[in-house]
Amino acid sequence: MLLEQTWRWFGPEDRVTLRDAREAGAVGIVTALHEIPAGETWPVEAIQKRQNVVRAAGLEWTVVESLEVTERIKMRAPGWERDVESFAQSIRNLATCGIRTVAYNWMPLFSWMRTHLHEPAPKGGYTTRFDAVAFAAFDLCMLKREGAEAEWGEVASRAAHDYFKRLSSAEADTLCETILHGLPGGHRRLTIEETAEMLKAYAGISGEELRGSLGEFLVRVCPVAEECGVRLCIHPDDPPRPLLGLPRIVSTAGDLRWILNQYSGDANSLTFCTGALGIRADNDLRAMVREFASRIEFLHLRSTEREQNAGMKMESFFEAAHLEGDTDLIGIMIEVIGEKRRRELSGDARSLPFRADHGQELLNDCERGAAPGYPAVGRLRGLAELRGAFTMAERWMTKVEQHAEFPQ
Repeated sequence: MLLEQTWRWFGPEDRVTLRDAREAGAVGIVTALHEIPAGETWPVEAIQKRQNVVRAAGLEWTVVESLEVTERIKMRAPGWERDVESFAQSIRNLATCGIRTVAYNWMPLFSWMRTHLHEPAPKGGYTTRFDAVAFAAFDLCMLKREGAEAEWGEVASRAAHDYFKRLSSAEADTLCETILHGLPGGHRRLTIEETAEMLKAYAGISGEELRGSLGEFLVRVCPVAEECGVRLCIHPDDPPRPLLGLPRIVSTAGDLRWILNQYSGDANSLTFCTGALGIRADNDLRAMVREFASRIEFLHLRSTEREQNAGMKMESFFEAAHLEGDTDLIGIMIEVIGEKRRRELSGDARSLPFRADHGQELLNDCERGAAPGYPAVGRLRGLAELRGAFTMAERWMTKVEQHAEFPQ
């Protein structure tokens, strides 16, 4: 099995180029047709056109991230069946073009969420950050969501109101824009009013109902993917906690177990994101890799570091350097190498793509104006560190096996 080094690229407008990706050591490109609205079918011609651009740079488009699932599908609102069929047809078209790894997520309304996009990192450079107090301030003082005060509780609500009072007008505008305009990979930029309307549409939808929608979706699309030889890889929630009163159902080992049980074939697989899952201290990532290894088809390798917020019901955190923070990436890599050996022994030769997910802004990254979380130098450093760590883990595993011992 080949551990395939990949690089996320947001298309021709990305300030980080395909040449940058190749010089960083990537061989596979992770991208999507972001210009096509969510719910519309990706035509073969458009897929091939993007493939040709990537190939001209000496690389190959091997992973789609993300083929977006519409809010209609998640809510099973009118038109959802048409959207599911469009999603299924896009899978067929991607398979026709030889692309067989497709990542998607099931986060309602918003995808990954941050409150700050350019925070000073502990050892220099800049990073992205999620401040739970700032997010509560947005919820309580800007969105003014009904019932939010009771959900956050007295201590957190007081801290949020105090935080909001200290913001200048420009700082408040920046916070609002950061949350509402979406981060790389999404399709939408919302206003306060549009967000409130979407929340009304979701009103009353429980975690169980959201799971029901996901289960129905998997039953409909996985047979299509299976027939085409495509792996659908669901991405965890980021952060893995309910936001704005909306449930999130891809946050824990129990959630992943439930999802994989909905369809037992290889088409129903995981994007294992160590940064997102690692935000929760109760997630044992190494144990999760060990349990789900045979169903992991795409790896996002990064580390987050939790911050203490007294009285808050969710964690504040920032993107740490790849081999720092709260995530034991070395231990996780050892588990991945173990799975690599098992697949090789069974004759499974398919590649396992991984990427240095996110990255801190280093050196001249700030001058480029790249997409938040996706700088050139920061990810180059991350990919180099991961490449070295995987090499170390493989050699260590060989030595352990020679002495008839196994890692704990």
